Amino acid sequence: MTDRLAACLFDETGTIRDAMRALDTGADQIALAVDGDGRLVGVVTDGDLRRALLAGLTLDAPVGPRLNRGFVAVGTGEGRAEVLELMRARRIDAIPVQDPEGRPVGLHLLHAFLDPLERTNRAVVMAGGQGVRLRPLTETVPKPMLRVAGRPILERTILHLVGSGITRISISVNYLGQVIEDHFEDGARFGARIDYLREDEPLGTAGALGLLAEAPTEPLLLMNGDLVTNADVGSLLDAHAVRGAAATIGVRRYLHSVPFGCVERDGDRVVRLEEKPTIEREVNTGIYALSPIAVERVSRGVRLSMPELIEGLLADGLTVEAFEIEDDWLDVGQREQLARARTGD
Repeated sequence: MTDRLAACLFDETGTIRDAMRALDTGADQIALAVDGDGRLVGVVTDGDLRRALLAGLTLDAPVGPRLNRGFVAVGTGEGRAEVLELMRARRIDAIPVQDPEGRPVGLHLLHAFLDPLERTNRAVVMAGGQGVRLRPLTETVPKPMLRVAGRPILERTILHLVGSGITRISISVNYLGQVIEDHFEDGARFGARIDYLREDEPLGTAGALGLLAEAPTEPLLLMNGDLVTNADVGSLLDAHAVRGAAATIGVRRYLHSVPFGCVERDGDRVVRLEEKPTIEREVNTGIYALSPIAVERVSRGVRLSMPELIEGLLADGLTVEAFEIEDDWLDVGQREQLARARTGD
């Protein structure tokens, strides 16, 4: 038990004063009442105690009647995502963690979830493409620097990464790379440390990894630079670490509605008709977590695509996992997609 958690505890037979002292000392907006065996039996918040005082109780009144004994708690095995969902569903700011005997061993706080974890993982953002399909828009501005809602796409990505706790970022640049470097410089204005992987010639969607100054010792995040997304990259990295894969691909369900009736046949014999079917596939989002064993396969100055890297891992029997991206995601590769990003449709 940490000192901070211990400061939040008080005896269930104590007074309102004891509970207020635990609230003040713990500074976590909640105090935990325990019985003689140290088991959690109730919780009380600052609001509970204020209401008690407004009702005319004194500081020396027993706190027991004011305890919330129907509190929400979780076990030690609950993951971060599940706890956050529970907080949102129940609209509570703090959830105690109990061991199998019912003793408090931790405390989940909403503000701690909202403040991103500082991650030591590096992110690499591929931003060297020419954006041919978006010309003439990309004749003087690199595709990742096109603006969506008043801000360059790549700036949105950098801010999202920093907001996810990732501050060490490498940007691969080639076409009009100086525009990108002039905008972001060393990244200090955006709360990041940014360096640049300068491709003398295009190296493909994975090749720039060979330009890293030092080989990674932990998984890195790789992203295409033309994505408009708030994907939960932290959860992707967490899932990748738990599974121990060589690579994890962010995937997303894609639905395509065929605007015609479809015919299935065996030779000339029709066996089935289906009117305007919807086809569902899982597509690659251009977001990856890569372990060092995958990155070390990329040679300096050698062109390599991500599909080629993934296929090589699979051919050698290494594990490649999928992680579903459920958040907003749009690949801004064509005018129609850019228009959707700009209008929010």
